[in-house]
Amino acid sequence: MNVKDREYLKKNIQKLLELERLMGADFIPKGVGAELRGQTETAGESSYKKIVTVDEHLPSGRVCDLQDSEFASFKNKVLSCTKCNLHKERTKVVFGVGSLQSPLMFIGEAPGHDEDLQGEPFVGRAGKLLTATLKELGISRSQVYIANILKCRPPENRQPRLDEIVSCIPYLFKQIGRIKPKIICTLGGVASQAMLSTQEPMKQLRGRIHDYNNMKIFPTYHPAYILRNPADQKIYEADIKKVCELTGLI
Repeated sequence: MNVKDREYLKKNIQKLLELERLMGADFIPKGVGAELRGQTETAGESSYKKIVTVDEHLPSGRVCDLQDSEFASFKNKVLSCTKCNLHKERTKVVFGVGSLQSPLMFIGEAPGHDEDLQGEPFVGRAGKLLTATLKELGISRSQVYIANILKCRPPENRQPRLDEIVSCIPYLFKQIGRIKPKIICTLGGVASQAMLSTQEPMKQLRGRIHDYNNMKIFPTYHPAYILRNPADQKIYEADIKKVCELTGLI
């Protein structure tokens, strides 16, 4: 393999590994050379450190109560947001959808292609898996609330940057303050680590309640990760069932 081909391979493997981390993976696959593992681990660790320092940039007591009379005007404000550069390329702001009285709130990382077009979270392939998983438990999307850390799609579905999270996550805290869910289920490593301000891997975070900043947070794998790693589907389904039981939906 010549130098040019090797560099091309390294670049594309790194992209794949970063995507796996994004969707909830917390390991470097065997078979990747030691030299390349070192490079990708360094890149992945650096990006994660940026995400889990969100707390350092936000004031304490972030979750605030929002009255019904204020929620409509708040939503209109979000739909016209220009706080970060993501607004320049978005098709639609993806605010959130579901019951404002739900005991369970799902939080993902950011809108994807289908979400950007439709203005609704989790409507692509990953969203269909989440919807199907809930349906198997007798729960409809209208019974829960679904949102993301970011309201606008990052270009090419890249990982959110710290400045984008810091700009956008106060909107999410206001949604949490209005809905007052019994439990927040974070989907994937990015959402889980950002909400918990931790560097713990998903295998350690998932499947249990974390009490953090007056919130009860239950992390599990992102459905998009499950589509790429079907061997973990039973774990994901058990987590979704467990959090639905804990909130009294089943």
